[in-house]
Amino acid sequence: MSIDAATVRHIARLARLAVGEDELAPIAGELSRVLDLADQLGAAKVDGIAPLAHPHDQTLTWRADAVTEPDRAEAFLALAPEARGGLYLVPKVLE
Repeated sequence: MSIDAATVRHIARLARLAVGEDELAPIAGELSRVLDLADQLGAAKVDGIAPLAHPHDQTLTWRADAVTEPDRAEAFLALAPEARGGLYLVPKVLE
């Protein structure tokens, strides 16, 4: 499929891209090659080939939804220069 400069201008306007006149021809060529590749992929013979979601037939293992770490919030807050009500207090940086 061949794309012309007018189509590139239209696509650029829809995408809100600024494309210079000197860039239209190279972009048109690149877009044409992309569409040609899509046509080639669409024409590939895939009859009898089963879809493959993942190369390995692995299943996810489930674990119990349980808390495994102790609550150390008080110990961490004790390291802060200032803390109140379970929150770190920091100096104001914006006026």
